[in-house]
Amino acid sequence: MKIAVPVTHNNQIDDHFGHCEFYSVFSITEGKITDKQTIPSILGCGCKSNIASVLAADGVTIMLAGGIGGGAINVLNNAGIEVVRGCSGDATKVVELFVSGSISDSGESCKSHTTHNSDTNSHVCNH
Repeated sequence: MKIAVPVTHNNQIDDHFGHCEFYSVFSITEGKITDKQTIPSILGCGCKSNIASVLAADGVTIMLAGGIGGGAINVLNNAGIEVVRGCSGDATKVVELFVSGSISDSGESCKSHTTHNSDTNSHVCNH
């Protein structure tokens, strides 16, 4: 199984899927992480990029995400990738928790795409 996670430069799950710096792709064998690859993110809206097809072609079947909108979820689902929302923290630890069965989908999507603020940047999502 392969699990993708939108991450920042310090391996934290990005709170906005479409604006992450990288995607980490974890290979899972017999319940353990056996490999980790990094795919650079194309800046812009996640639902309008080709990241879903790139990840699907690499064998990804699960996306662990923080904040993610309905459009991106639909694109990922159509590519055969299940989305688990509401994840945060260190990506490697979250993947380990997911594999152990301790993480489930929060059911919460980005409902309004307005200005998001953080300590390091702010952006506006326009869909």
